[in-house]
Amino acid sequence: MKITITRSDLDRIVEHALLERPDEACGLIAGTDNEDGIREIKKVYLLTNIDHTNEHFSIDPKEQLKAIKDMRANGLKPIGNWHSHPETPSRPSEEDKRLANDSKASYLILSLMEEGNPVLNAFHVESVNGEKEVRKEELIIKEDK
Repeated sequence: MKITITRSDLDRIVEHALLERPDEACGLIAGTDNEDGIREIKKVYLLTNIDHTNEHFSIDPKEQLKAIKDMRANGLKPIGNWHSHPETPSRPSEEDKRLANDSKASYLILSLMEEGNPVLNAFHVESVNGEKEVRKEELIIKEDK
């Protein structure tokens, strides 16, 4: 699957993640699944990691509910989440795979391990025969209009 994000939304995620360091930052992504098979991120939500740790995240439930209501009000659907890895690569950790329970979701992971070179990747995770299978999605960064 291909997934698109605007440069400004990517910049917002990076800025939020840098501010939250050394903890993981997190949030939700909303948008549309287009007929051409491309998933389009139309809105990024910057939410609070209530665990305040660099090893995993839990989204603040009140903020999550508010974001879902906002998505509905704007005709968007939840298409996944994003979080940062302050000190590790942009790929799902064992914890990330264990907690990835929505086979329809896209999971965006931002690595901040290389100073000045944030790396964002998108993944699809699903259970196959009791094992979590991870597939990288093609992430397209669109310049803002």
